[in-house]
Amino acid sequence: MTKLIPLFTTPLYRAPLGAIDTAELEASCLSIAEDDEAGQEWCEAQGYPGYTSYASLTDLPWRFPIFKDLKAALDQHVATFAADLHFDLGDKALKLEDLWINILPEGGIHTAHIHPHSVISGTTYVAMPKGTSAIKFEDPRLAMMMAAPTRTKDAPAHLRQFHYEKPDVGDVLLWESWLRHEVPMNMSEDERISVSFNYNWG
Repeated sequence: MTKLIPLFTTPLYRAPLGAIDTAELEASCLSIAEDDEAGQEWCEAQGYPGYTSYASLTDLPWRFPIFKDLKAALDQHVATFAADLHFDLGDKALKLEDLWINILPEGGIHTAHIHPHSVISGTTYVAMPKGTSAIKFEDPRLAMMMAAPTRTKDAPAHLRQFHYEKPDVGDVLLWESWLRHEVPMNMSEDERISVSFNYNWG
């Protein structure tokens, strides 16, 4: 009897974030972006479209109560995902390492990348205007496929070389940090706002 056995799956976790006021979170993100001169200067120097607090503010949960609440919610989601992945964490825990704001204007992109030195990465979505871009994930085996033909247009999701996930406001996505991903161009006139994060082990 013929069998197809799916091997080496790459899980993507998606769930509602929980009891976080997304309107308050959005207002906080916009206020922080307006006041963060160091972050604005870094974005300008790096040619980064829009705003990110990645290089300027490393203690958002300490500075702002809404981000403290966000961290508590994310801790629970990450613990669930780690259990789903059957991680053997021993006597160490997965801990929040970085948490940063992303505000992507019309025409802005975030090119393909991974998150080195982390175990689980993710994003929660604060503002997703109509027409804005989904997040794009790349099959981690893509570079090793060499002479393989492309997939048919009706290939099931688990066989495609790229996956686009369009989250809703209030959703959280989690993935293993080695998974390459990008944000294609924001085609909406309005800003796409998210908060991204990394968890490390130790």
